[in-house]
Amino acid sequence: MLVNTKTIFEYSIKQKRAICAFNVSNLEMMQAVVECAKEENVPVIISASETAINYAGIENLVSLAKNLTKNADLPIALHLDHGSNIEICKKAIKSGFTSVMFDGSALDYAENVKLTKQVVDFAHKHNVTVEAELGKIIGVEDNIIHKNAILTDPKQAKDFVTKTNCDSLAISIGTAHGINKGLKQPKIYYDVINNVKKELGQNFPLVAHGSSSVPALLVKNINKFGGNITKSQGISTQDLAKMSKSGINKINIDTDLRLAFTSGLREFLQTNPEVFDPRKILNSAKQAVKTQISSLINLISKK
Repeated sequence: MLVNTKTIFEYSIKQKRAICAFNVSNLEMMQAVVECAKEENVPVIISASETAINYAGIENLVSLAKNLTKNADLPIALHLDHGSNIEICKKAIKSGFTSVMFDGSALDYAENVKLTKQVVDFAHKHNVTVEAELGKIIGVEDNIIHKNAILTDPKQAKDFVTKTNCDSLAISIGTAHGINKGLKQPKIYYDVINNVKKELGQNFPLVAHGSSSVPALLVKNINKFGGNITKSQGISTQDLAKMSKSGINKINIDTDLRLAFTSGLREFLQTNPEVFDPRKILNSAKQAVKTQISSLINLISKK
């Protein structure tokens, strides 16, 4: 059964570990997320961006999520990632999403507050939780593009949460969207996490976007079997573990699942040229995604 993120964040706060939010866009990815959650017995958040909704269909994603989680004996949420306007947030809520993010980070502060508050007021009437964003996270992901990062100001974060009544806050701490998070290892500003926590309280949920680890082995395997990824850089596994222990309650992963899916698919097609059954082909991609998800859950969400 799908739930909003309140119960999931309560688990995170109690365990003092972050929950993973995995972006999906098709059946196999969503199956992988739910199956791993059950196997690892850890709550997860299924995330879908606007481009994923445009690709798979919002009704299809909601139906899949409901059916796959109906027998799950642990909390799982279906979350709209980077909702760019009020209309898409309302559509997701009405369609059955249990959590939405309104991303007003590209707006000026006053407009971000105003529109976030409108989304919160609507969502709370439907028992749906809202994630907002303050600061700018560098990089490119789907329809999100920021060329320059702006770290979150802790004092402003307190004012923002007070005025909007949002349920969680995505903060800019040095992570980055996309497959290439910089030419060198990104620096995570743990002082920002600590100072925001001091302002909002230790139990207010904080979110880190752009946190894929971009495993070199997956990139190498993709290229080995015909791919051509030339520039890639992720968040170190050491930082992911430390972020989880340092006050971040939700860590977003997207690129890692795409890489795993592509790696599994390319390898299977090249090593099994006689196979034309799409179920066997796509299952190989799903199993590769599951391997990556399990690794991340154990790194981030388990003690």
